[in-house]
Parts: sequence; C-alpha cells; structure tokens
Amino acid sequence: MLRVVVLISGGGSNLAALLGECDAPGFPAEVVAVGADRDAVGLDHARARGIPAFVVPFAAHPDRESWGDALVAAVAVHEPDLVVLSGLMRLLPPRAVDAFAPRLINTHPAYLPEFPGAHGVRDALAAGVTETGASVILVDTGVDTGAILAQERVPVLPDDDEATLHDRIKPVERRLLADVVRGIADGTIALDPIAASSHAQPDPDLTT
Repeated sequence: MLRVVVLISGGGSNLAALLGECDAPGFPAEVVAVGADRDAVGLDHARARGIPAFVVPFAAHPDRESWGDALVAAVAVHEPDLVVLSGLMRLLPPRAVDAFAPRLINTHPAYLPEFPGAHGVRDALAAGVTETGASVILVDTGVDTGAILAQERVPVLPDDDEATLHDRIKPVERRLLADVVRGIADGTIALDPIAASSHAQPDPDLTT
C-alpha cells in the first residue's frame, strides 16, 4: 500500500476526489496525512476521516527556505512513499524539492509545457487556443517544468470563461492524478525523470 501525503492551500477538491479513490476496494494507496501552508478549509476532508492534518504556516518563518525545511520535517514524520502537491499555492524551495524528489508530483490545469504557472486556465483563454488540458508531473525546481507522467487534452468551447473551462478540466485532472498514483503504486509508472521526459514536448497540432 503506497503511503501518500497530500499538501494543499485551499478547499482541497482534488484531495477529496483522491480520498474517494482510496476508499475503493483494491486501490493500492492510502493518504496517511494532509498538510497545508495555512489553515486551509481542505484540511477538513482529512479531519473528517481521522487522517492526520497539519499546518506549517508560511508566515511563521523568516524566509521560504526555512519554511521549506519545516515542511520537510513535518512531512517526514508520516514516512510517505509519495508526496502530492494538490493546490499548494507556494513554490517549494530547492532544498525541499531535493528532499522529496523523485517522490514528488503535482497536477496542473494545462497541457504542459503549454501555460505553466498559477494562471494556466486564464492564460489558455487569453491565448485564444481551441484546446488546453490537464497534466500530472514530477516536481523539479522550476515552475511546472518537471517530467510529464500523464496528460490529456480538454477542448476550449467558444463561450468558455475561466470558471467554466476550469470546471471541465478538474475532473480530468482528478482522474489523471488517481491513475498516476495507482500506476506508481503498482509499478507501471516509474518515478524516473529521464523516462518521463519523452512526453514533455509541445503539441504540434495546437491551433489558435
């Protein structure tokens, strides 16, 4: 059984979906703790199930590096096999990435390497593309530059705004995350940046 720690900043909708997957008979992973950089509402998903929840407040530390060190220490208590960034809205400092890698993954609401960063859905709309997507990646020290483990296209409809487009991306993002966690647990997905990097290419068929 793969031991997973999930890190969040907000409502934890992807976390809730992953917890639901973990409830399914035969799912080969369990969420053993949920952490956040603030007193996030999403921590209630863990508390309601009796899963340990912890907060490492960013504001309580003098800089990002010391916050990252404290986060690593808090996560390590739970001895995870995998750490999932699920809406954690802070970049991990390099020391923290190095401490977790390659057992560190993230979801992103775009077809990376297109539209990295915090506003992937908004940026896709601003670019006028007809397709965007969702991705699950290994985390490295860049901004959404890690090797791609899974991704899928999502069409952009003519009347889409940021909310409607994001609402259609989220179910794909959640399904991909569950598939990747399952694949890591059963050995069909290797946490190997070199093997995964062959997927990290722009889609030549993207149209505007």
